[in-house]
Amino acid sequence: MRKYAYLKEPYICNDTQSVYKIMLYETDGGYCLFMYCDRDAVMCSFDSFYESSSDLFEEWNELIDEQGWIDIDDPLPDCQHDAFLPIRVKGRNEGKPEWGKYEILKDGKWIEYNPQK
Repeated sequence: MRKYAYLKEPYICNDTQSVYKIMLYETDGGYCLFMYCDRDAVMCSFDSFYESSSDLFEEWNELIDEQGWIDIDDPLPDCQHDAFLPIRVKGRNEGKPEWGKYEILKDGKWIEYNPQK
């Protein structure tokens, strides 16, 4: 299960960055919370872990905007859990990940993806 939400106001997380949206991802052991420092970000800037959904919701529900939590499909196999688009580490599907290199599924084909562009 994945859900995302926009925050009512930016959440200051350090001296230079603020979080604008969040995504939760349910794992076998708990819940990952991904934090995005841009409203249009595709991949997260920070993450945190919660053992229970009640702890996560207790901390964040009052901070999210009126749209509330929005359901989103789980990622495709081998894709990044925090990515809003089908993005994976290059070679991960073959058991030979090239860390720092990414691919995105576009028009049914995996092509190079550079998150800085």
